[in-house]
Amino acid sequence: MQVRTGYAKTGDSEDSVALYYEDMGDPNHPPVLLIMGLGAQLLLWRTGFCEKLVDQGLRVVRYDNRDVGLSSKVTGRHTGAKLLPRMVRSFLGRPSPAVYTLEDLADDAAALLDHLDIDRAHVVGASMGGMIAQIVAARFPHRTKTLSVIFSSNNQPLLPPPGPQQLRALLQRPADSTQEAIVANAVRVSKIIGSPGYPRPEEQLRADAIEGYERAYYPAGIARHFAAVLGSGSLLHYDRQITAPTVVIHGKADRLMRPFGGRAVARAIKGARLVLIDGMAHDLPEQLWDHLVGELKTNFAQVP
Repeated sequence: MQVRTGYAKTGDSEDSVALYYEDMGDPNHPPVLLIMGLGAQLLLWRTGFCEKLVDQGLRVVRYDNRDVGLSSKVTGRHTGAKLLPRMVRSFLGRPSPAVYTLEDLADDAAALLDHLDIDRAHVVGASMGGMIAQIVAARFPHRTKTLSVIFSSNNQPLLPPPGPQQLRALLQRPADSTQEAIVANAVRVSKIIGSPGYPRPEEQLRADAIEGYERAYYPAGIARHFAAVLGSGSLLHYDRQITAPTVVIHGKADRLMRPFGGRAVARAIKGARLVLIDGMAHDLPEQLWDHLVGELKTNFAQVP
């Protein structure tokens, strides 16, 4: 499989960032832009999953959002705003102060397409990446062939919040700053938010955690990503603007981003198709890759 790597600059201002990307498959094939979630490196779009898409005759681009992985870090910046009031405002669908917002991350995605000379792409987002993808589809309809939203939400007012255990797992810090503690915490989080119907072996969870740590460990970026989610408020007005064929995929067992979120997105986007999967939670189990690729291809096929 052909893999091209590089950095895309998002603009010429002092706030511009460099996005690390991997571009797979034949450049002449229909492009698919994969957007990962909060604090998640492009590694979570597993290479084997991407290969399955490439094998379907697609060009696949995965990248690190700003503040994570090998992309630029927004160092030394924070709002100083208290977390609890921001979470309450988010529950009510209202925005809060943030260093950058989901809109800024959507602009990053569009800048990456510009860098790669891609006019239009199938846009696929998971978790926070699904929120970014909704904004891309609304603000850049001419760049979006189709939209696929995986275990995400539109943060509309009064949606049921994440499960307490899952939210604590996401926000709790490792016991200390050693690699062993950080890896152990990542394994613990994966077990709590992962798919109960498709549990992964402990040794695989640990190997993935070590890979992520050794590639790029940057917890400050996770906090700013969370602030961006809280900062943007409800995305309902974006959903109502989306015209691209849309599929919304959600695990029935997801307690971090409850299925209410996926249902809300599907209701808000005209003509969207909702797919709920038994035993799936907030990850992409290898056992479901063929199913997920099949659902994505069905959506992609709606646009020549």
